[in-house]
Amino acid sequence: MWCHDIGREQAANKPLIRTVFEVMMRLFSPRKTTLMFVIRDKTKTPVDYLERVLKDDIQKMWDSLPEPKAHKKTPLSECFNVEVVALPSYEEKEVEFEKEVACLRQRFSPNELGGLVGDQPAVVPASEFSFSSQKIWEEIKQNKDLDLPAHKVMVATVRCEAIANENYDAFAQNKEWSKLKEAVQSGFGDVLSSLLDTYISKYDGETTYYDEGVRSGKRKLLEEKLLQLVQPAFHNLVENISSSTLDKFKEAFNKALDGQEEFSVAARWCTEYFMAQFHKGCKDAAIKQANWDTSTVTDELERGMKAHVDSVYALKISELAAHCKGKLEQLLSGPVKDLLEGPKNETWPTLRKILSQEIESVLSGSCTAFPGFDMDDQTKGEIHASLEEHARRVVEAKAREEARRVLIHMRDSFSRHFSHDSDPVPRVWNGGEDVRAITKTARSAALEVLSVLAVSRLDGDDDGKNVLNTLSSALLGSTNVTARDGNFRTFDPLASNTWEEVESSKTLLKPFECKNLWGKFLAESQTIVSKAFAEQQANKRLRLNPWLIAGVIFLGISAIKKFLR
Repeated sequence: MWCHDIGREQAANKPLIRTVFEVMMRLFSPRKTTLMFVIRDKTKTPVDYLERVLKDDIQKMWDSLPEPKAHKKTPLSECFNVEVVALPSYEEKEVEFEKEVACLRQRFSPNELGGLVGDQPAVVPASEFSFSSQKIWEEIKQNKDLDLPAHKVMVATVRCEAIANENYDAFAQNKEWSKLKEAVQSGFGDVLSSLLDTYISKYDGETTYYDEGVRSGKRKLLEEKLLQLVQPAFHNLVENISSSTLDKFKEAFNKALDGQEEFSVAARWCTEYFMAQFHKGCKDAAIKQANWDTSTVTDELERGMKAHVDSVYALKISELAAHCKGKLEQLLSGPVKDLLEGPKNETWPTLRKILSQEIESVLSGSCTAFPGFDMDDQTKGEIHASLEEHARRVVEAKAREEARRVLIHMRDSFSRHFSHDSDPVPRVWNGGEDVRAITKTARSAALEVLSVLAVSRLDGDDDGKNVLNTLSSALLGSTNVTARDGNFRTFDPLASNTWEEVESSKTLLKPFECKNLWGKFLAESQTIVSKAFAEQQANKRLRLNPWLIAGVIFLGISAIKKFLR
């Protein structure tokens, strides 16, 4: 065998060797025989490696044989002695080639020690050659594995194969087939079926008088070869039909949605209609000689349609969420602004109530803004959570903005409570007002404003109560604590960046910022208080004392009487 054929199935004659093994095991008594592989035109590949590959192949073939009971588990080494000889190229190394051939020839000499010809106990004597040959021939005729085919079968095999090849080549070069393959036009299935029938019928006509078994076998092979040739064109056509159908589906689906068609109805109708169109196109492209499977392309098309529907659904959800967020922001802007510009204890509970009401209002109104758009409970929950988060961001952004103006709000609150009474009517600082008590009340109201804008209370009022208590104790009350040694020491709860038990994300004003703001507020409010004290003192000086008036009347009664007389 040629060096480059080692490892191949047909080129290395593996089927022939396998047949020899099977027949010898089944019909004859195996005897030690030398199998010599002569490798032609050896290359740079080491001969040891080639020998190992050949012996491995032989061992695998031997192990795969169906062993008869008489030779169950008989090892290869008991029946054959495998040898490998490699010869150089005759064209390139003629002298070396002839030299090694001469050495190989010597191995067949009867006088060669260790040669291939020696005393063999099983050799038949020459006088019995005729009888031995007759028995071998009878065994061959009785066994189909060793029987040669009839002459007409051999002729039929050669001719039918040649005719099949001629018709295959003629079909491959047919102009109509080439045009059909390149254009992948409508009517593909009918035209191609007709072409295949033409050439298969031609084969049938040319092989009518040959052996039926051979003729049918070669006809089947011809059909398989022709189908293998046209199958890629069929699959290309199916792929084109799928791609075109998907494009039309997308266009029709989008157009239906633009026409205010319900989303689920449009998706279901378009999917069913265009899948039916695809199946019709596949049916028109099919040929009667084959039943090719198009399920892979069908599944791919269904996935493409579903992916488009899902993408449009996601886009609609995004548009719906954006619409709802814009509407919610519009509804919240006025109330949130009014509540945070006049902060008080009821501000955050009112904000929470407004948020809940407006979110539900926006969600219920989305059905009108997006008619026919079905949403499952999970999607509604996701949009509700998104709206709630957006609303929180809107409120907290406005709260942070107002927190930066908290000093103005504190001053306004102090002014309202200090300069006006409960009606509210502007105060006139006569002598009867308790300026200190009014100042304390007004400053407590300002401190309340500071606590309202110090932290976000969208999750509840607990944080706000803690902050108000901390501010009150630090700014209005005592900050002395008792140490372990019994002495009083000053503790400032506002000397920190965080509020106790309050998340940093909820913090609008840090404790030390509140302390600084309170100091500025006291400085500004003190001016107003001082003016009130001054006005009260002035009014006291202008007002007459009742005892003085009574004394004047008593002492001047005689003068009055005289004047009246």
